[in-house]
Amino acid sequence: MNRFAKIVATLGPSSSDEATLRALIEAGMDVARLNFSHGTHEEHANRYKILRRLSEELGKPVSILMDLQGPKLRIGNLKTDFVELESGDMVALSSSENPKNLREGAIFIPFDVPNLHEALSPGNHILLDDGQLEFEVLELDGETIYAKVILGGKLKSHKGVNLPGSKLDIACLTPKDLEDLAFGISLGVDLVAISFVRQASDILTVRKTIQEMSGSERVPPIIAKLERPEAITNLDAIIDATDGVMVARGDLGVEMSPAEVPVVQKAIIKTANQKGKFVITATQMLESMINNPRPTRAEAADVANAIFDGTDAVMLSAETAAGKYPVQSVRMMDAIIKESEKHLSEWGHLDSLIAYEADNPTVSIARSAKELSVAAKVKAIVVFTISGATAMWMSKTKPNVPIYAF
Repeated sequence: MNRFAKIVATLGPSSSDEATLRALIEAGMDVARLNFSHGTHEEHANRYKILRRLSEELGKPVSILMDLQGPKLRIGNLKTDFVELESGDMVALSSSENPKNLREGAIFIPFDVPNLHEALSPGNHILLDDGQLEFEVLELDGETIYAKVILGGKLKSHKGVNLPGSKLDIACLTPKDLEDLAFGISLGVDLVAISFVRQASDILTVRKTIQEMSGSERVPPIIAKLERPEAITNLDAIIDATDGVMVARGDLGVEMSPAEVPVVQKAIIKTANQKGKFVITATQMLESMINNPRPTRAEAADVANAIFDGTDAVMLSAETAAGKYPVQSVRMMDAIIKESEKHLSEWGHLDSLIAYEADNPTVSIARSAKELSVAAKVKAIVVFTISGATAMWMSKTKPNVPIYAF
């Protein structure tokens, strides 16, 4: 049986050797994600070379996606392996390694963001390590932030920081991103994902940067990772500017209430489909398979519901990068998608294109071709396209046969 939604698998320590990469491709990996938040250029280059060779040997196209780290806020270097924080403790946060005149009793925590104090006010909350720890800002003293620990725990160096409800003016590409991007473009990656996109101008900046680096107007498709509430506010403009989007539910679920994430996910998928842009649903899809050979029933339902919502791809993160069962995770996702796609006509939300049909003749033609393919029981749909847009619109109708684009 054909499978139409794609599987993105993140590569890492559990999936870097040739035997595992071969098994991942054979199990159904369509896109290999190189996560530049981790690993060296040498490691990524080695994976890239093996993937290209295996793809040719096996006769199966495998796209390679580079995922930039982006301006992720993080804790700096702690003086000890970790700090144990308890509710009620006072902490002093500063980008300076040796802040002056710290108040007695305050536990010093370094930040790697020089202007963090400009984004915060008393009463704001700071979440650390994906929301495992929580601080409340009490007072600002110059560049030093004094806060009370609301939710304590063990804090280690370089853990992520989220500022729900706060806006920090920070460039969309860090110096590390620029270095990584130049490396990835020189390798020849197929897609580029931008982390923590806030507005459409972020995509335009990255596109221009790639053009300058490559000396060509042609740019690999750009994927905007939607991880902040600002991105949801600017959703239409971002999707208009980008080639595809990723529903990055990890940071999104920390920046906003977890109760809101399912609704936001559906809104992103629907809007991307309406605008003819591809969409990837990501984060914790089969999370339990990091340590277990089978997913929970809730995880299986999560993958299926993303397919019914109309996502074009689903992504595995730690499951394949660092888990015990990387190949089994891809096989399981493949099985869930195939079973779900059998029932798309019954449960799938395929009506998102109707509103655009009157204004876009290509959409009307694509919908008619899909209906004709069912009535005539054809084996495939052939699309002639210059820019690729017609093929993308054809795919958005979710036909039950392969699409061949020329």
